[in-house]
Amino acid sequence: MNQMNQINAIAREPNPKPRKILVTGVAGFIGFHLCRKLLESDDEIFGLDNLNDYYDINLKMNRLKQIESKNNFQFLRIDIADRDSMAKLFYNRRFDIVINLAAQAGVRYSLNNPHAYIQSNVVGFLNILEGCRQHKVKHLVFASSSSVYGANTEKPFSIYQNTDHPVSLYGATKKTNELMAHAYSNLYNIPCTGLRFFTVYGPWGRPDMALFLFTKAILEGRPINVFNYGNMERDFTYIDDIIEGVLRVMDKVPGPNPRWRDGNADPGKGYAPYRLYNIGNNNPVDLMSFIQILEDCLGKKAKKNLLPLQPGDVIATYADVDDLIKDVGFKPSIPIEEGIRRFVAWYKSYYGCQ
Repeated sequence: MNQMNQINAIAREPNPKPRKILVTGVAGFIGFHLCRKLLESDDEIFGLDNLNDYYDINLKMNRLKQIESKNNFQFLRIDIADRDSMAKLFYNRRFDIVINLAAQAGVRYSLNNPHAYIQSNVVGFLNILEGCRQHKVKHLVFASSSSVYGANTEKPFSIYQNTDHPVSLYGATKKTNELMAHAYSNLYNIPCTGLRFFTVYGPWGRPDMALFLFTKAILEGRPINVFNYGNMERDFTYIDDIIEGVLRVMDKVPGPNPRWRDGNADPGKGYAPYRLYNIGNNNPVDLMSFIQILEDCLGKKAKKNLLPLQPGDVIATYADVDDLIKDVGFKPSIPIEEGIRRFVAWYKSYYGCQ
């Protein structure tokens, strides 16, 4: 077994007693997969979602059907932006761990519906933080995004780099989450960990993402929109790798760093019990190669509609995951060829395609 396989094989310590874990955005892509994995434990899992119609509600409902019958799962239809409902939820349930994956996603959608991002990603996140403060949650893990790197051109993207130049409102709201969480961690000693996800894909994925859109269009014989004339790179990260990273970080409660003020100040750490991690494949793939792999899996060529770069998009993403490896012993590793193959198999099965 090589060194990286040894690192990935490190087992998490068993928990001495069941915990109450809240997962927001449970009907979403990442939230569903995370809950399905968490439900293998004895922990009591509460899944929250508002089931909005940003994309196909039937897909969300079918995700829920995969997990709602489990004895240690309870679904809660609540909008995190609903202040009173969130306050009552935290008061009544007294969660040990909160994993916030609920958000208004998508860069391009933020150009037309900016208020949805402020309501969910800022107001909703404040309600999460207040619940954690009032009821002494032991660890808040929250989804950030590679979009926080914005106009940054230094690669790979590191948590120690400046992220003060967002190029989309979505990215700005995710950076806002990081700042809000740090403030609450400092003021109220709440252990908080932010996870910057890099282009997550896989079975049960989001219909607004490139892999889903391309697969659907190619199978239907329609052209696909290829932005920046194909001159783009993404650090595509398979869903199973994302989930393993979240689980490992969830069990790694951050502590304060008292030496931070002694010449060790940097954006990735702080004197508060707060940490940031990139979770990405650490291996960017150019868009044309991505399309070629998808064509091979589908056995069908794509018709390409070449277009300029869209507002809010970045040309490339590339995750530095050194801190993830060092702190929790894990690095995403599923290759893009295998990940796309698994997605295509799921898509054909789910939609009954030949």
